[in-house]
Amino acid sequence: MDYVYYPGCSLETSGKAYDESVRFVFSQLGHRLLEIEDWNCCGATYYMATRETISLVISARNLALAEKLGQNLIAPCSSCYTILYKTNKILQSNPIMKAKVDQSLRRDKLSYNLSLKIRHPLEVLVTDIGLHAIQEKQTFSLRGLKVAPYYGCQIVRPDRGLDDKEDPQMMDKLLASLGAEVVPFAAKVRCCGGMLMTTFPEVALKLNREILETALRNKAEVIVTTCPLCQINLEAYQDKINKKFNTHFHLPILYFSQLVGLALGASPQQIGLHRQLIPFNFEAKLQEGLR
Repeated sequence: MDYVYYPGCSLETSGKAYDESVRFVFSQLGHRLLEIEDWNCCGATYYMATRETISLVISARNLALAEKLGQNLIAPCSSCYTILYKTNKILQSNPIMKAKVDQSLRRDKLSYNLSLKIRHPLEVLVTDIGLHAIQEKQTFSLRGLKVAPYYGCQIVRPDRGLDDKEDPQMMDKLLASLGAEVVPFAAKVRCCGGMLMTTFPEVALKLNREILETALRNKAEVIVTTCPLCQINLEAYQDKINKKFNTHFHLPILYFSQLVGLALGASPQQIGLHRQLIPFNFEAKLQEGLR
């Protein structure tokens, strides 16, 4: 099956490993990702809070371009997924706002007919493709690896029906089905602080320290996430957290799709493991887990 693919700005830059690993996983499972031609920034969260109409037009342009391809839309970035989902929902329920957005889209010779369903690749892998089908393609087991699945605060909230809002299980089940040991992780939907790292770093550093501490308390060897901003906050600022709080964090932070890619036989290069700031040395475990 084909899916329309919206990479978004983060996956073109700091989250390149996420893009590489998502593409590898879907290709390996026999599903094409059709990237939207000439996509633009989703508008990110701050636009929605300040200039709602403009933000909806910016986001809806992507929906209009995606709709032409006639398939469900996949957005890996948590912020992109949230914004595109929210835009779609607002336009479906608010005809006055829909009319304003339509007027702007017509200037670009576009229209959006509300036919898209906005999906996250985690949901597609678990519910559309299915754990059994993924296991059939698996070449390496993740057994012996202790994983803390970190969903962050966006993809299951406020009420999308994607998963349980307080204790989501999709990533847990996916990684466990591939052999990983999913550790108890009470911080799985805690906020990492997002953009607070650039505005109120004292607050963000504390939030990230608490997430890292919770993972290590339960013996996690890696945190796995669905969000580029969460990934970079948790990985790139460990040195600052260590200096501020006299801690000794050196914990790899990966995308869930990188671990799935490893299980499906990817080389570290194919799924962007060489891009990690904190190395993830899994080669020995991969050899042990050869099926």
